[in-house]
Amino acid sequence: MDAFCFSKKGDHGETSLLTGERISKASLRPETYGTLDEASSALGIAKALTENVQIRTFIERVQEDLVILGAELACEVGGKAPYQIDPGQTERLERWIDDLQREIPLPRQFIQPGANAVSAALDLARTIIRRAERRAVAMKEEGLVDHAEVHAYLNRLADFLFTLARYGEKKG
Repeated sequence: MDAFCFSKKGDHGETSLLTGERISKASLRPETYGTLDEASSALGIAKALTENVQIRTFIERVQEDLVILGAELACEVGGKAPYQIDPGQTERLERWIDDLQREIPLPRQFIQPGANAVSAALDLARTIIRRAERRAVAMKEEGLVDHAEVHAYLNRLADFLFTLARYGEKKG
């Protein structure tokens, strides 16, 4: 078979960073970027479930951002990473939140996820992003990430996904 299917390099519990360094799959760095991958998969469920073109477009842009952010977190600290989330991406999320809140005012009480499949998948992605945010803070505390925009983006993304889930309840 000519296609790449498996390498067996991770059979002993290690993975490669983008730098080529081998580290434990249980370490904080792969835990964090793996959590981003998990969130992207939950977003993929929402994207597959919705007929709303605007929701699909939002999700696709966020999934692209998560690839960049995951690549940034898979690099060593020291010097600028070849891939980085930038303030423009965080500002874009803020604009989207403002636009959606003008269309769908947010409720003033706690939300029970599950109004429909789209909003439930978006709420799942939001909670996974909150876990990624906690992992990124742990990376910062361990000296593994030194880019404030990582934290701002993740915080804003969770807020955006909450807002998008409320929009999805009405327009999903």
